[in-house]
Amino acid sequence: MGMKSKIALGAVVGIVVIGAVSANTDHTDTGSADKGASASADRQPGGGAKDAGADAGQGEGQAENTEKAEKKLSQAEQFKAFVEENGTPQEKEAVAHVTKVQGADEQNDILDTADIYTDFTGGLMGEGSGPAKLIASAFADWKQSENGLVTVYDADGELLGNGQF
Repeated sequence: MGMKSKIALGAVVGIVVIGAVSANTDHTDTGSADKGASASADRQPGGGAKDAGADAGQGEGQAENTEKAEKKLSQAEQFKAFVEENGTPQEKEAVAHVTKVQGADEQNDILDTADIYTDFTGGLMGEGSGPAKLIASAFADWKQSENGLVTVYDADGELLGNGQF
């Protein structure tokens, strides 16, 4: 390999690396003037930003308590509670058969998958194939993703249905 081709190859690799890094960075600019103003207000005693932060801290404490209460519930219990509050009567009846939900808490909008296990029997030809679509639809109302797939299984682990969320 000649010297010119090595340089050209190095330049191409460098451009690809720079492109990949810049594609993965956040390009939101909040403005440097805003950063300086809020930082100096925090440093000054009695600054307006500090007082606003104290009020915001109280709201955050309430949000943390709600979040902690939700964390104590299993994913299946959280899902059932959501459907009980927001679902149709048919969805409520179908979701009553849910025994376990996995993968609902971790999402990255690239390839999100969630599995829902039910107490239905008979697989795809059994009694649970119709309610499985209702369960998948209710799950899509509960969680949103750019590219999510929810799969519903019966008591034996056989596929009942799936849907996008």
